Amino acid sequence: MPAGDDRRSAPDNVVPYADQALLLALRGAGQEAVMQVIWIYEHPIDLDGVRRFHRNYGQGLIGRLIERSPLPFGRHRWVSVPGPQAALDIASNPRPREELYDWAHDQVELPLDPEFGPSWRLGVQSFTDGTTAASLVLSHTVIDGGGAVMTICDAVLGNRKDLGYPPRHTRSRLRAVREDLRQLGRDLPEIGRTLRKAVKVATRRRDELTRPSTPVPPSTGRGDDVIMTAFTTALIDIEQWDSRAESLGGNHFSLVAGFAGKLAENLGRTRPADGAVTLMIPVSERDNPADTGGNVVTIANVTFDPAPVTKDLSGARSAIKQGLVTARQTPDEMVELVPLIPFLPKRAMGRMADMAFSFTDDVPVNCSNLGDVPDTLLSLDGTVAERMYFRGIDRNLTRGVLEKRNGLMTVASMRLGGKVILPVMSYIPGADNSRTRLREVMAQTLAEFDLSGAIE
Repeated sequence: MPAGDDRRSAPDNVVPYADQALLLALRGAGQEAVMQVIWIYEHPIDLDGVRRFHRNYGQGLIGRLIERSPLPFGRHRWVSVPGPQAALDIASNPRPREELYDWAHDQVELPLDPEFGPSWRLGVQSFTDGTTAASLVLSHTVIDGGGAVMTICDAVLGNRKDLGYPPRHTRSRLRAVREDLRQLGRDLPEIGRTLRKAVKVATRRRDELTRPSTPVPPSTGRGDDVIMTAFTTALIDIEQWDSRAESLGGNHFSLVAGFAGKLAENLGRTRPADGAVTLMIPVSERDNPADTGGNVVTIANVTFDPAPVTKDLSGARSAIKQGLVTARQTPDEMVELVPLIPFLPKRAMGRMADMAFSFTDDVPVNCSNLGDVPDTLLSLDGTVAERMYFRGIDRNLTRGVLEKRNGLMTVASMRLGGKVILPVMSYIPGADNSRTRLREVMAQTLAEFDLSGAIE
């Protein structure tokens, strides 16, 4: 067995309900969820090192795809597709440095598919100022942020993990039908319990299920126009960040939440009734390295007044603690209904998603905190990149969908290489949604916290 090879006995390759629900919901809406990691090298990049990473990547959680059940209500399966799933794209001609985000957007738009592949792709582009960028784009249906960090570090270190899944297309249709019918039999008790719960939820929340969407400002464009949300990133020294968090009576996590809340207030994304901000905070449940789910998270809903956070984080910190306790002790009842997803028509599935993510009542802000990650993450080519950015992206989002959901805002954070990295994406209906405006409001918000840093 090669050094660094981690081979386990074949696990159950049935896709968890949450991952199947994500796939079906996105397919039903005609959307795709992806992540992008961007490395910026100000010294000459080692292309041989990039090629080595490309060969090493595509193992473990990212070395797989989803294979659908032949049954319309059956459970999908993980199948093994190890190694590079797309050719390494190394551009031959440099581009002007100001086109970095245009190039990054082009990389995001390349074909990616959690069922048919590829589920990831890697590209490299040099720029006329001497810098080089590398972009890794991943299917968010196949892997979450914590899994992405783990698989990138493994590829840098040369650790190759085989989850033991069967290759795709190895089951005949007859065998697949038999196996999936047996799986349905095993699932029936849970489906029955979930169905009884669904009846109670539908009765209690009948108004939400039938209520029309909240009116939004008139659109200035076509509803079917595909929108690329504004994106920018701030980098702040960890020492400055932690010192400010402590002086405000908080910690890293509450300062991230406070920053997200104040930024939402400055951009106009607060609850109309009382000016409060609601954060949806994914909390990783991937405590066991053997956990092979694609998105292993619990969502905590946290609401607080953003007005005082630049002077005092105690309110935000208390709200976060309560939100985390509630998420663990009282799971969201809409999320608990995911075992019914394979049986629902597309329209009902979309309404469930709207309710689960508070699109009917609220204007939530996604706030994802990856915390401290290994510095290994910076060494795509074996040398340390000067900067690294990351973001999650919903592809094929139309103006109509964004306005129906009252827009979108995501704030993420990561502690890496002595910096706090804060990527932000935003779209506010009827507002100036340019990247220039987002950078201005980011700078204003940092200044309100007496913080300073580079904003890309």
